[in-house]
Amino acid sequence: MSVRPRVAVLISGRGSNMQALLDAAKAPDYPAEIALVLSNKPEAAGLDIARGYGVMAQAIPSKPFGRDREAHERALDAMLRERDIAIVCLAGYMRILTPWLVNRWSGRMLNIHPSLLPAYKGLDTHARVLAAGEARHGCTVHLVTDGMDEGPIVAQTEVPVLAGDTEASLAARVLAQEHLLYPAALAKLARTVTP
Repeated sequence: MSVRPRVAVLISGRGSNMQALLDAAKAPDYPAEIALVLSNKPEAAGLDIARGYGVMAQAIPSKPFGRDREAHERALDAMLRERDIAIVCLAGYMRILTPWLVNRWSGRMLNIHPSLLPAYKGLDTHARVLAAGEARHGCTVHLVTDGMDEGPIVAQTEVPVLAGDTEASLAARVLAQEHLLYPAALAKLARTVTP
C-alpha cells in the first residue's frame, strides 16, 4: 500500500469540519491520513474530539505571542514539519494568516468557506446572502493564498435558499454540505501531493 500524505487540521473551536475529515479518513481507501490537529485556543472542544479518534491534538496558544502573528505561525510550522505534515486544512481556524505561512504551504493548504466564492468573502455570509435576496448559496473549498478567500477553487457545492429561511436554517444546510465537500476536496488534493 502506498504511503498516504499526512494532514494537519487547524481549528479554533469545536471543529465539526475537522470531525468530518476524521470520519472520512477512517476509510481504508481514503487517500490522506489525518495525523495532527492544532489549535490556537487551548480550550477548543475539537482537541478532545481529535484525541478520541486517536489523533495527536495540541494547542499552540496564540496569546503568549501577542501581536507577533508570524512568531506564532513559526511555532505552528515547526510542529507541522516535526510531524511530517504534507497538507494543512483550515477548519474553523479563526486567525488571518501571514504571507509567511501562506507562502510556506503554497499549494498544500486548504480552507473551507461558507459561500459560493468569489461571492461573499469574509464573515456573516448567511446573513448577507439572505439580505441580498439570493436564490442560491453554498460552500467552497479553496487553496489558501495571501488574499482572504481568494485562492483557486478546488470544489464547490450549491444549496437553494428556501422561502422562510433564517440565518440558522440556511447555515445548518450549508454546514451539512461542508461536511461532505471538505473530505472530497482533501481527497482530490491528496492524490496530487507527494507525501
